[in-house]
Amino acid sequence: MKRLILVAACAFALSACSNPEAERQAQEAAAAAAKAQQEEKAEGVAKQYDMAVASQDWERARIHGGSLLDQYKDTDVAARIEPGYAEVKAKAEAAREKRRLQALWQYNKIPIGTKGIQASAQIYSKERVDVDGSGAKPVQLVFRDHPEWKRHAYLVLQAGDFRCPKCQVKVTVDDGKPVSMAAWRPDTDEAIAMFITDQKALWNLARKAKVISIEFPVKAGGTRTAVFETGGVDASQMPQWWQ
Repeated sequence: MKRLILVAACAFALSACSNPEAERQAQEAAAAAAKAQQEEKAEGVAKQYDMAVASQDWERARIHGGSLLDQYKDTDVAARIEPGYAEVKAKAEAAREKRRLQALWQYNKIPIGTKGIQASAQIYSKERVDVDGSGAKPVQLVFRDHPEWKRHAYLVLQAGDFRCPKCQVKVTVDDGKPVSMAAWRPDTDEAIAMFITDQKALWNLARKAKVISIEFPVKAGGTRTAVFETGGVDASQMPQWWQ
């Protein structure tokens, strides 16, 4: 393509010095050649963009589309993709957010002797919570399916304690109204955990909601609230909980 520009310029070089029309034609030819070169480069990027859109790889499509509109914004190819690019960006953002939410969950499967497999799904609170004045720390929400102890849902603290031999927690789904659920604190010092009695209902809320908030009583006095972004849960990791 560079060679084409040079050829076009040389073709009119001699006559351009003494002929204004020839000079104009030389400039137009050079401009046309430069535009053709830009269109060719833009077309190469557009092919990558079109392939990404066709495969619904929205994040890759966003990158190629952004490059095209930034570096080759005056090309016909850029004009072609520009009307649909806002939708591609929105889908790319949604895909990135989905991946972020999925990464918040951790899943484990552990053999329990000859009794079977313990499966668990767990997530940390969006923000740390100070439950006893010692500083804000993560709160963990765990769903566990144990071959012997069966299914449980519980909160785990890293410090402080729950004020709850038997109590109520308030669960809020997205922007809904709080729902009370029974909870209990096992009589043990091995872990700072509080079990929510209706674990199946809590699981169903978690897997359907974007965010759930759980307000719980603490030994230091009053209540605290932990917020969990549950929207990325992979329910297939806990298949028995559907039954």
